[in-house]
Amino acid sequence: MTPPVRWGFLGAGYVASRGMGPAVHASSGAVLHAVASRDVDRSRTLEPTKVHASYELLLDDPEIDVVYISLRNGQHREWVERSLDAGKHVVCEKPLSLTAPDARAMFAAAQRNERLLVEAVWAQWHPRFARMIELVRSGALGEVHGIESRFTFTSDDLDGNYRLDPTMGGGALLDVGCYQAHAWVAIAGHATAVTLTGVQRVVGPTAVDLTTGATAQIGSHITAALHCSFVEEAAQSLMIRGSVATVRTGRGEAFTTWREPSSLWVGDTEEHFGPVDAFVTMTDAVSSRVRGEDAWVVPPAQSIRVSELLDAIRETDT
Repeated sequence: MTPPVRWGFLGAGYVASRGMGPAVHASSGAVLHAVASRDVDRSRTLEPTKVHASYELLLDDPEIDVVYISLRNGQHREWVERSLDAGKHVVCEKPLSLTAPDARAMFAAAQRNERLLVEAVWAQWHPRFARMIELVRSGALGEVHGIESRFTFTSDDLDGNYRLDPTMGGGALLDVGCYQAHAWVAIAGHATAVTLTGVQRVVGPTAVDLTTGATAQIGSHITAALHCSFVEEAAQSLMIRGSVATVRTGRGEAFTTWREPSSLWVGDTEEHFGPVDAFVTMTDAVSSRVRGEDAWVVPPAQSIRVSELLDAIRETDT
């Protein structure tokens, strides 16, 4: 019997405790071996085999195969590179990095250490999103002419949250705009040229964007638009317009549907998907790759291209 892949977590916050922790426990090929966080009691709530008192001790643990990083955005590069240099495979929460040069350096470290580095854009493992990409690749939509998306929400607990701290990579674009940039790249391909045609943003008192909208020309025939916000009514949508048919998300949130039925409109036909935990699907895929098996993960070229797009949007004057 093949032994399970042993995961170690740096960070025990909301996504780690609600999403990834249960996913690793649910995976047949993985085990949550250890957790290290600023709060030892919180680490224990994830029910790992052991709790480490520091990040360094976790990286020194020879029994860990994969390190999952869910620290603040501004901490990603340091701990990704330290984990890779410690000989671990790494799964890092989105956004992978604050800048494209950082992303390239992180993947260079993975290559140097001959280890896997995967950005945890878990929505892309959902069967509904995979179906959208299948429709694009098969030509069922004809030539793609447009991509439109939205991810907005309001929160009562942003005061003091790192999402409002520019030094920690705060702002709506990096937090929820990155899902939409990943959709652009997955649909159009990482090598396709993108020209921004407009950027609109609302900047808050802490100098991070509370709302960002962007439009672009992708290649010669695709127009794209994204909209993200911390201060607008909750809404998620993704639509791909083709010369033959249009596909759009229906029931279930476009980017974060989780453990609930969802649907997809292909033209006038609604396709249905049962409840899926894409965190588990992602965990299974990464564990398979660590074992040397074939499984899809977000490609390095996609993550680097997304970081370039996010840089370009942030650097565009409004």
